[in-house]
Amino acid sequence: MCKCWCTHAPALHQGGARRYDGAVNILRHFLLSTALSIPTLACLPAAAAQAADPECLVPSKPGGAMDLTCKLARQALSKTPAVSPLKLSYLPGGVGAVAWHTLVSQRRAEPNTLVAFSGGSVLNLARGKFGKADVGDVRWVAAFATDYGMIAVPANSPYRTLGEFITAVKRDPKRVLIGMSGTIGSQDWMKMALLVRQAGMDPRKMRFVALEGGGEQFVAMDAGYIQAISGDASEALLNAASGKVRVLAVLAEHRLPGALSSVPTAREQGYDVVWPVIRGVWMGPDVPEADYRRWVAAFAGMEADPAFAKMRSQAGLYPFALTGDALTRYARQAIADYNAQAMQFNLVRVH
Repeated sequence: MCKCWCTHAPALHQGGARRYDGAVNILRHFLLSTALSIPTLACLPAAAAQAADPECLVPSKPGGAMDLTCKLARQALSKTPAVSPLKLSYLPGGVGAVAWHTLVSQRRAEPNTLVAFSGGSVLNLARGKFGKADVGDVRWVAAFATDYGMIAVPANSPYRTLGEFITAVKRDPKRVLIGMSGTIGSQDWMKMALLVRQAGMDPRKMRFVALEGGGEQFVAMDAGYIQAISGDASEALLNAASGKVRVLAVLAEHRLPGALSSVPTAREQGYDVVWPVIRGVWMGPDVPEADYRRWVAAFAGMEADPAFAKMRSQAGLYPFALTGDALTRYARQAIADYNAQAMQFNLVRVH
């Protein structure tokens, strides 16, 4: 049975929850009917996946950066003759936890199933958000791009700078509801925590709602149920064309090229916060070595192709390339780094 759309966004803290659920349900119905009308976006039954063509599993709802990761991989690998076109399927829930445990417990050896991940996934793993999971529970295939954190508000928001926004949050946290992917200790929470701490505010006083990925965050903000988003630049780029979004800051070392080039960095505005977000794919733990190495080689070839740089740029992402054993070592080090960072906020590992 197809496992799409198996979770619901948490209710808002105050009034408007019922209207919000209705708006989200309407969008879900529309997106689901659209997805099912496109073969490459259809969900695959778990029992059939072992014999199926290559699949990239998006551990969130459509419209966010995880979705973008699989779509970029599908586009780039279509130029590789030895790789059949990637099919996309969606398995949201627990900000990646449902997809993780489904592969680790039920689909461990599928030789053609890839799962999108980000630096936020590694942070959730470090903080015990995936239960007693370990970095060695899966096979890390490739990281082929990096993204950066950003803070966005509606285009008609009274906040025109990051400083104005942070001041408002500090002055009256209850009046500013921030949409985040995940709960306390998640990547989006950590980004905001680092910013407000520099303004002298206790991050635990922030008011936020946990949503399932960037796509749902922007839906909620467009509907007026949240006043700001802590998310990623690629997600902002996907939504900037509507003219309904104002990006206050990017959490990068320097201004980003392209459509967001006019957006100042947090550093430029007096907040020394930089938050890169790698993007890539992993596989189940019992995938045969030959199949694992086949995919590692395919992504290494993709990353070396000059045409891929243009595709990555068009997706609003930036250079980063690690595969196989090197990526596995990187993930282990990232776990240690994230845990050290979490200690600054006295965050206790969940498991």
